[in-house]
Amino acid sequence: MAGILGRKIGMTEVFTKSGKLVPVTVIEVEPNVVTQIKTKENDGYEAIQLGFDTKREKLATKASIGHTNKANTTPKRFFREIKGVDISEYSLGQEITCDIFKEGEIVDVSGITKGKGFQGVIKRHGQSRGPMGHGSHYHRRPGSMGTMRPMRVFKGKKLPGHMGRLSVTIQNLEIVAVDTENNLLLIKGNVPGAKKSLVVIKTSVKNPGKINEREELISYEDASLKTPETKESAVAETQE
Repeated sequence: MAGILGRKIGMTEVFTKSGKLVPVTVIEVEPNVVTQIKTKENDGYEAIQLGFDTKREKLATKASIGHTNKANTTPKRFFREIKGVDISEYSLGQEITCDIFKEGEIVDVSGITKGKGFQGVIKRHGQSRGPMGHGSHYHRRPGSMGTMRPMRVFKGKKLPGHMGRLSVTIQNLEIVAVDTENNLLLIKGNVPGAKKSLVVIKTSVKNPGKINEREELISYEDASLKTPETKESAVAETQE
């Protein structure tokens, strides 16, 4: 089991050399710092705590500063635990980068979904509206509350209420590319959360260690580096 914290940047698309379009989510993965190692003797279970996203010391509490000082690092904005790891492979203050994952590896991504506020039953639960004409006076209301016998509304009744902002995990997503220079991960498909939100990437629970065969992606770096002078010289050479 391996895990790392990152920030969702947004979605884009890449192309394989066979011409296949692959929608991907770009996740910025700055180096994480191991801020605490939990053991069975002290805490009752084994896990590592990762700190992500450096923030100014002025904005951090004294307790948080003291906690990160033990790991000899700067105050962090987010702390999350990764369970199921071999704690003997980690040390306090160790930096973890995106190279812990390989291209084609299957992972699970957790995040907080977008908040939608207070919504009605049509948007929240996908119910149908009533007739809009002929004086029905019943358009977007929730409908019957149930039988009269208990004189109350049963638990679980689909009613208007707060929608979104739930902790969701999407399983079995494939890592398309690992950019160690820019600290980026490209993950196939969409992941929960709004742009710039925190996400946790872990080894897949159902398919640990599985690595899919990946097609080579088209790179546009060589074409972007060409200057107008080189293009003109190339045209002149063809005319000659």
